[in-house]
Amino acid sequence: FQGKRMIGGGRLEVRNALYYAALPAIRFDPLLRDFYKRLTENGKPGKVAIIAVVRKMVTILNARMRDHYALILDG
Repeated sequence: FQGKRMIGGGRLEVRNALYYAALPAIRFDPLLRDFYKRLTENGKPGKVAIIAVVRKMVTILNARMRDHYALILDG
């Protein structure tokens, strides 16, 4: 079963939303892009690195909510 395990915890809709949000974040967010590149260059498989990015995104979002951080967009 090496490499064939999957995480089944949590709500499917939330897991899918976070996974699909991580894909463009890896492309366009410099912090997350560098994090993903570092993991893959150190030998982590791509999907494992994506899930690590998802976890980092959740950590960042939780910290922003804790600190009442507001994102102000122009327009």
